[in-house]
Amino acid sequence: MRTVTVTTDDFLARVRTNRDSHREVFEQALEGYWSRLKAELERRVRDLGRGRTVDQYIGLPEPEDHTDDYNRILTMAEMSVDDTLELTEDEFAMYVMDQWRWKQSFTDTTDRYTR
Repeated sequence: MRTVTVTTDDFLARVRTNRDSHREVFEQALEGYWSRLKAELERRVRDLGRGRTVDQYIGLPEPEDHTDDYNRILTMAEMSVDDTLELTEDEFAMYVMDQWRWKQSFTDTTDRYTR
């Protein structure tokens, strides 16, 4: 099977759920990121005050927000005049199964701050 036809309503519901879940994880990770960044900066300021050499590079990857990716496809589907949508296998994987090309990188980064 190379394509599948889904109802627009079912599609919208699934993508909204995926988007909301993504946004929640992103916001939690961002909070953790800011907390770790602040602690690291405070530590470095203390080290400077003690006359220690401080590495200027901070190697904390910032969480990426892909909410716009979801919003773009939602807007397209909302504006469709069709009651059904035909999705390719790749589109189904991304939009319905939430298996985006960036998903592994997103998970790797957010896991650093949410666990």
